[in-house]
Amino acid sequence: MIDVMLFGEPMVIFYANNEGPLENAISFSKGLAGAEVNVGIGLTRLGHNVNYMTKLNKDEFGKYIHDCLKKEKLDSTYISFDKKKQVGLMFKNKVIEGDPKTLYYRKNTAASTLSIEDAKKIDFKEVKVLHITGIPPALSESSRQACFYMMRAARKAGCYITFDPNLRPALWESEELMIRTMNELASLSDVVIPGISEGEILTGLTDVESIADFYLNQGSKVVIIKDGSRGAYFKEIDKKIQFVKGFKVDRVVDTIGAGDGFATGIIDGYLSNISTADAIKRANAIGAIQVQNISDNEGLPTRKELLSFLTTNKQF
Repeated sequence: MIDVMLFGEPMVIFYANNEGPLENAISFSKGLAGAEVNVGIGLTRLGHNVNYMTKLNKDEFGKYIHDCLKKEKLDSTYISFDKKKQVGLMFKNKVIEGDPKTLYYRKNTAASTLSIEDAKKIDFKEVKVLHITGIPPALSESSRQACFYMMRAARKAGCYITFDPNLRPALWESEELMIRTMNELASLSDVVIPGISEGEILTGLTDVESIADFYLNQGSKVVIIKDGSRGAYFKEIDKKIQFVKGFKVDRVVDTIGAGDGFATGIIDGYLSNISTADAIKRANAIGAIQVQNISDNEGLPTRKELLSFLTTNKQF
């Protein structure tokens, strides 16, 4: 049985070793990046069985990604290869405070050729949770249709579906298409996990409860709205909206990957059969741990590290 099924694009990331604008960086460290990769790594470190569908090149970067996924114990059953398409690359500068500048090279990559035919290989009767983000449907039409196919097949098989919009407007042909697609995908999910600003863009609403009601009325069971370091709101069907406080950290190093850490906590909470409020507490903790690390996923905790953080750190 597969605990979690993921679908997306892993990238090789080069992050600057010296502070300053990206154009002035003179040396870089190499790592692994990608929203779904981050979630997968977070979940395997917490002890879950994770399968990851993607497509790689067999060149040096493709081999590097494959080796990293194997090291992090992500199952490679659904990883395929395309000799003609490269893998995605990402560059990130180092900052003293605030969000770093990121530069992507991911047009016409191997992962962008993923299609319904690839998705048909999955037996969703053997999957507990399907997690989809808004990035794969932005990469190509074939990848977009694969996302819809997977969510519908997973729903028919009785899988629990979590959806993080994770908006990347620059990857879309238009904002209108992005909004329409994201909301259609959200309607197929059990849990929708937008940030406040994402919720405003996707619904045209500014009140968190109204945003939550928008997705509950579409058919979702739970809507969780992230509010950065402060914490997160959530609303379930026929219940009042609630807020779960975030955790204080001494210094924020890099916020990239925090949202993926948050999604990790939500999925872990479901698999652990705990309440939504307790799952969000874990999610807030994982996000707080991750922002204290420069890499997109190296800071993601083991179960022991997560429990230690929860017992020794205070919420706002």
